[in-house]
Amino acid sequence: MNKPPIVHILDANRRDLEDAFFSKQDARLIEQLRIMEQMKENKDALRKVSGIVNEAVLEKLISLNIRPETVASLAMVPLVEVAWADSKIDAGERDAMLKAIISKDIVPGSIDYELIESWLKHRPPAKMLDAWTHYIQGLCEILSAEEITSLKNELVGHARAIAEASGGFIGLGKKTSKAEQAMLDTLTAAFTNLQCR
Repeated sequence: MNKPPIVHILDANRRDLEDAFFSKQDARLIEQLRIMEQMKENKDALRKVSGIVNEAVLEKLISLNIRPETVASLAMVPLVEVAWADSKIDAGERDAMLKAIISKDIVPGSIDYELIESWLKHRPPAKMLDAWTHYIQGLCEILSAEEITSLKNELVGHARAIAEASGGFIGLGKKTSKAEQAMLDTLTAAFTNLQCR
């Protein structure tokens, strides 16, 4: 049975997103990626790597054969992009970000935590955000309006919480900078593009 054209486009966008997200990681992270690829693709695995809790969205992602590493990158890209919105990450912001991530049940030693920690040290290439945006837009062509809203609220909501946790002076004050707000707006725009209506 042939896949519909949108599924082929989504598959290509998924590969671009994964390549951008996981490019040039150290051997340890690549080994963890291999372990993740071996995980059973079920709601618990997807929930664990993404923080997405909406059952309908998780079931839809499974029905689209979206793998855990793709969902991990869907969830982590917004966090990393918000962290780098000011073009630099000082030690205080880094610590606040890592503490905020732990409060979201992303624990030290997990692939999610180590990937974010790596991206906090080395800014990811611009193509990662482009790949993420294209992938979200491809998903929007398949998901219902309710599923799109739920996915947007979860992914951008986590990024907003991180921005607030790392905002202000060394995490105090819970303020989001103008650059962080601009990045949150960019992330939100991926879901409000014409393809997502």
